[in-house]
Amino acid sequence: MRRLAGTGLGAFAFAVLLNACTAPAPPPDYAALLAAPDRTDADRKNDDRRQAAKLLAFTGVRPGMKVLDMAADAGYSTELMARAVAPGGVVYGQNPPDNLARVLAAFDERMKRPAMKNVMDDRRKFDDPLPPDAGNLDLVTFFFGYHDTTYLPVDRAKMDAAMFNALKPGGYLVVADYAALPGAPVTTGKTFHRLDENIEKSEIEAAGFKLVDEGDFLRNPNDTHDFIIFNSKIPIDIFVIKFQKPK
Repeated sequence: MRRLAGTGLGAFAFAVLLNACTAPAPPPDYAALLAAPDRTDADRKNDDRRQAAKLLAFTGVRPGMKVLDMAADAGYSTELMARAVAPGGVVYGQNPPDNLARVLAAFDERMKRPAMKNVMDDRRKFDDPLPPDAGNLDLVTFFFGYHDTTYLPVDRAKMDAAMFNALKPGGYLVVADYAALPGAPVTTGKTFHRLDENIEKSEIEAAGFKLVDEGDFLRNPNDTHDFIIFNSKIPIDIFVIKFQKPK
């Protein structure tokens, strides 16, 4: 067998070793992560509403990853990502600097928790979501906030391109949002806080992303899609979609 100079290893053995060193870490036990005793009752309630174990598994988040959590708000999903990438990973929790003061205060309070030690408090605009020295990310998550960018002063094409450019080749973007009626106008993002999933798909794909998976674990066919999401008496129909930056 041919040996590589200075390694003492055959080419095949060296390739196996190199692959082992660069292979991604296995996914964590998401159920155990959610059962951590230091999590709050409010977050556990959110787990049930958002099917957190299934959502985490769908993202594929795992230790050592670099993640951007768009529209972090009070930080529920940011903390989930932070727990999943530990040890060794980092999460950027993005909030626009002009977000509601109470939301930013809640994020500040969450940042005091030990679980948030690998989180960067990222107060930047949606269409410029990362500091210049951040990049080569493994994953971007955008949970329940894309529809808000339709009525805020956001250049969505620029935002989608920024997420694309922030990811390493082969990296993923996972979006979850409240479904509107098929064909509903973009203004539904403000009136009902919903968006036609085809609008999101087409805008994101225009940035270069490829749609690779769709999750149905938060869908509700009984939702009529013609009312605002707040204080709903039934579960809102939610689409979850995964895109990849081509390798």
